[in-house]
Amino acid sequence: MADSNKPGKPLERKANRRGAARLAAVQALYQMDIGGAGINDIFAEFESHWLGNEVEGDKYLPAEAAFFRDVVSGVVRDQARLDPLIDDALSKGWPLKRIDAILRAVLRAGSYELEHRKDVPGRVVVSEYVDVAHAFVEKDETGMVNAVLDQIARQFRSDEFVRG
Repeated sequence: MADSNKPGKPLERKANRRGAARLAAVQALYQMDIGGAGINDIFAEFESHWLGNEVEGDKYLPAEAAFFRDVVSGVVRDQARLDPLIDDALSKGWPLKRIDAILRAVLRAGSYELEHRKDVPGRVVVSEYVDVAHAFVEKDETGMVNAVLDQIARQFRSDEFVRG
């Protein structure tokens, strides 16, 4: 028997809504990168057609719209500063511009969240974006996402990532 008053239930629901917001944010950033869509058009499209709706037969979880907007607008605002950080964390010879567009979106969103969303533990951010990457790419590439975001997390959240 399900008990809706169990401790943790609202947090789980919020986590699922944030996970859906992260996935939607990566898709929106990807669409902006490859299609050149503007941020206002992306917000309108995603909020009216994607977030919590069925698209091409796939049911999308309700997403936390404010979180979605924060990640997308934050990446757009901070991209010129985030990209060099990501470049530095990538293996030599693989600048961000050579990385597939969907992975650029994952790395940018994860980097933004690591820097600005201190309300979410760093390890959770890294894990969530590795999970998002799993939806689009092979295991080898998700390992790269994990390594890059872990390195960036250690810059922005050194107190959470003390090696012991």
